[in-house]
Amino acid sequence: MNDPRSLFGRLFGAPQQPEETIPAGPRARVEADDVPHARTWMSWPASRSVWGRQLDGVQQDIALIARTVARFEPVTLCAPDERAAVAARALCGDRVEVISSIPTDDLWMRDTCAAFRRTPRGSLDAVGLNFNGWGRKQAHDRDAAVARAVAAREGLPFEAAAFVGEAGAVETDGDGTVMATESSLVNRNRNRGMSRDEIERAVLDAYGADRMIWVRGVKGRDITDDHIDVTSRFVRPGVVMVQVPPADRHDVWARDAREQLALLESAVDARGRRLQVIRVDGPERVRSRKSTFVDSYLNFHLVNGGVVTAQFGDVVKDEEARQALAAAFPGREVVQLDVDRLMAGGGGIHCSTMQQPRA
Repeated sequence: MNDPRSLFGRLFGAPQQPEETIPAGPRARVEADDVPHARTWMSWPASRSVWGRQLDGVQQDIALIARTVARFEPVTLCAPDERAAVAARALCGDRVEVISSIPTDDLWMRDTCAAFRRTPRGSLDAVGLNFNGWGRKQAHDRDAAVARAVAAREGLPFEAAAFVGEAGAVETDGDGTVMATESSLVNRNRNRGMSRDEIERAVLDAYGADRMIWVRGVKGRDITDDHIDVTSRFVRPGVVMVQVPPADRHDVWARDAREQLALLESAVDARGRRLQVIRVDGPERVRSRKSTFVDSYLNFHLVNGGVVTAQFGDVVKDEEARQALAAAFPGREVVQLDVDRLMAGGGGIHCSTMQQPRA
């Protein structure tokens, strides 16, 4: 982290140098999450080897998310086989399309699905981020094929990115700026032999973006190596939300969140705008005691006319978060779900969904 070109280095006193940006041009671009959706993609968990005794509860949480999203827009849920598809249909109901033609290993569709892009002509294509099981931490033979299979099912041109990563690791404002944690992408378990500058160019090219904001992140403490979509999210171009933990928390995740807040408060986007940062306080108490539990309000999924997010049983903080999201996304209904069993597995609602924009 001694590189003076990094935002972290500038924040903590390293000499400032002008950052390069990739000139805007007629490229396919991953749009912001808030564009109108054709559907949400999800995946059904069915592996006891992954989830053990938690599987039944996690399935119920995924079904709850799918049914909730289906109130707002179509949902297509991939199951590993037809037997699993039957079980998924029984819990998800008739409004959720369940298919077994795109088999999966696990439920984290944000990371395994293609990222959809708007081409200069206004059509859609898809880019795959070469999912490798979060640095080969989990079996992923089926999940590695999901991005290409989804694009083929939708009849979309497909391109493999020039880096290895997951869409949960990259936040985009759809207007030229992306942000990500170094811990996840600048990591030899994904991009061995590539420099940060090389990875940055590959991300910008895949997303059709012009400027990258890096935050340090936390390496080796969770399966994702700290995805940014748990802590910091774009609301719209020039505006980000950051979740900050209670003042008495000083663990590695709390320090990471405070670093992200300070860094983003000083950051400038691709259009030269100083970022407006909306601070959201995390819960002071949660129902789960799992060390892997993700207590994130910001791992929300935007849907047509709504925001689907979590609640943790902290009445005051849950309501404050609901109000903050309602103010950030006016005109959208904020729905808070108890999906503790899913979030005890290290991810949340955004992690388990991927939006497909309308063509």
